[in-house]
Amino acid sequence: MHTQLLAQLNKRADITVIENAPMAAYTTFQIGGPADIMIVPESAEGFAYALQTLHKSDIPTTVIGAGSNLLVADAGIRGAVVCPAKKLTKISVSDNTITAEAGISLARLAATALSAGLSGLEFAGGIPGSLGGAVFMNAGAYGGEMKQVVVSTEYLETDGTIGTVSGDDHAFSYRTSIFAKTGRIVLRSRMNLVPKDANEIRKTMQDFNQRRRDKQPLQYPSAGSFFKRPEGHFAGALIEQTGLKGLTVGGAQVSEKHAGFVINIGGATARDVCKLMELVKQKVYENTGVMLEPEVRFLGDFSN
Repeated sequence: MHTQLLAQLNKRADITVIENAPMAAYTTFQIGGPADIMIVPESAEGFAYALQTLHKSDIPTTVIGAGSNLLVADAGIRGAVVCPAKKLTKISVSDNTITAEAGISLARLAATALSAGLSGLEFAGGIPGSLGGAVFMNAGAYGGEMKQVVVSTEYLETDGTIGTVSGDDHAFSYRTSIFAKTGRIVLRSRMNLVPKDANEIRKTMQDFNQRRRDKQPLQYPSAGSFFKRPEGHFAGALIEQTGLKGLTVGGAQVSEKHAGFVINIGGATARDVCKLMELVKQKVYENTGVMLEPEVRFLGDFSN
């Protein structure tokens, strides 16, 4: 990694640079080799500066959020990883609108909406991710999706320049958005919500969270739901009816509690997860004729 580049980044007080950062520590799967450098911006300006500097230096750059929907290769990630989820967490409420930075956790976002007596983010309270990642992939659960509440988003181009999209220009659809399609990076989003009695909002959130605890293997590291929902089916149901609950490769296992989850039962590698994924896809296809597609993002070199 270029000494000059590191010097440029380190001169900013609002940027932290970590060399050979272990990606297992930055993902909910707790899997992945080192990134050459990890950059943690502490302000929107630092975020933009980091991207501009990396772009000018022609350094491969990956932006991650809370790491909740990622599988990082055992070889790690070459170039730079930028992670705003630790520091870019400002949030404000005005009437029925919440504006928040990309790094804020969905749990805090939903809690803020609850405190303000605003409904629409109840589904997000138990999703272990950040706002930026949720907008990027149009995260959803229990009938709710980000596209139902997000009305405008300020973003960074990969060269650090700033733009804004509004309304339908987000191009939200199932687990994707304009950001997933273009590589633009969410900086902050504005969400329109609906006033509602806080006790009703709380009851709904408690119900969703109890359902998660009852049905999902929350005690194990995972990337959440591993496969996309096939049209007309549920991935977990197809995997279960194929008899694959508990199928294990190394430290990776199809959860016995919820077949839609691949979990790290201890020391799992990315190679383990990929082998298990291919086995599941093959057996489900042979049994049902449905080809499953992973929902998680794969980062790094998986060629070996």
